[in-house]
Amino acid sequence: MSADTQGDDEVASQSGDRLGAPVLDQPVRASAFPSSRTLGLKDMNALMGTRYVNVVGILGDPESGKTACLASLYLLVSHAMLEGWSFADSRSLAAFEEIVRGARDWNNGEVPEQMTVHTELADDHGPGFLHLRLVRLSDGRRVDLALPDVPGEWTQALIHTARSDRLDFMKSAESIWIVLDGRTLADIEKRHGLIARVGQLAARLNTILDGRSPRLLIVVTHHDLHVLDDNVAIRLQAELDRRGSKAEIMKVAPFSDQPDNVPAGFGMTELINLTVGGPTERPVFWRTTEPTEGDRAYLSYRRDR
Repeated sequence: MSADTQGDDEVASQSGDRLGAPVLDQPVRASAFPSSRTLGLKDMNALMGTRYVNVVGILGDPESGKTACLASLYLLVSHAMLEGWSFADSRSLAAFEEIVRGARDWNNGEVPEQMTVHTELADDHGPGFLHLRLVRLSDGRRVDLALPDVPGEWTQALIHTARSDRLDFMKSAESIWIVLDGRTLADIEKRHGLIARVGQLAARLNTILDGRSPRLLIVVTHHDLHVLDDNVAIRLQAELDRRGSKAEIMKVAPFSDQPDNVPAGFGMTELINLTVGGPTERPVFWRTTEPTEGDRAYLSYRRDR
């Protein structure tokens, strides 16, 4: 067989092998951009495997202002108005934009009736986390915050039926916000019930955390309309003390109906500072005891065992 004939046979064989195959090979595609919506528990575990993440627990009744606090925080950061902090990164920008949509939807210059939408999760078994990375200007420290945006009904279920399976992530939280509606605390007919529920919630948290004590912050919203009365704050502290819990009370105004008196975002910077910082009081790791004169404690150690 001649070389030309052998070459023609090889070409025919190769052509037969490619019958029905694509004319061109599919080009190599670059990886798609990652989703920037809320992060699930698997996403958070992966992130926490690469860096230190400050997990924040956020609890409160429906319409208490939990989502409003998150929206206000994002708007402050995005406009470089969170004093002492600057924006570094976020893996959930689309989720942040979704919750602040109401704050940017104005009706002919009029303030919308509701700044944020009620939180509803597609997965009722797990929380959605908002991620925010900040840089503290005083020392350059970078802080990754994992902020859950969960429905207020989960807090109610925890109080009334002790359902806590959806809140297991609280065991990893270094700080916990209990968000209270300042309008309810200002109502003399409603405040007693709310204070009682805060005590019940504190008791539930003690059970979930099994003795561990993250920093507990009582975040009272609507400070622009109702200034928290000192007597009410004392009653809150007394109820927490009765449950064996300690907390710091914060007054915030994520949005403001009286910006001339109380600016929008009031208290949010201090809230982040307290969330990131360590607790003001730490338990004594090794208590000291004064030696007793003539006591030979070392020689009698375990003598009776």
